Amino acid sequence: MNFMDLFKQVDINKEIKEYKGLSGAVLLDVRTPSEYSEGHIEGSVNIPVQTIRNAEDVIENKETPIYVYCYSGSRSSQAKAMLSRMGYKNVKNIGGISAYSGKVVK
Repeated sequence: MNFMDLFKQVDINKEIKEYKGLSGAVLLDVRTPSEYSEGHIEGSVNIPVQTIRNAEDVIENKETPIYVYCYSGSRSSQAKAMLSRMGYKNVKNIGGISAYSGKVVK
């Protein structure tokens, strides 16, 4: 990673398209349960960042591609770091649902 990588914006829409093309990948929403119930990306799993340790109960294989999002990208960044420390090898912070242009489900 170079200095300019720090300023790149993640395109959640592009990342969702990539996620959908990967068999076995997990789309992880780390917002609160109430935020999740207000609208989330179809197919996502809700594990709030405060309880990210529970990911091991849901995602057993540490090689599984995990695409993490929240509202703005801040909590998903924290969750990515925590998941990496837990031994997950293929974790991607895809930013915030606030920039998502696709359909959300309730």
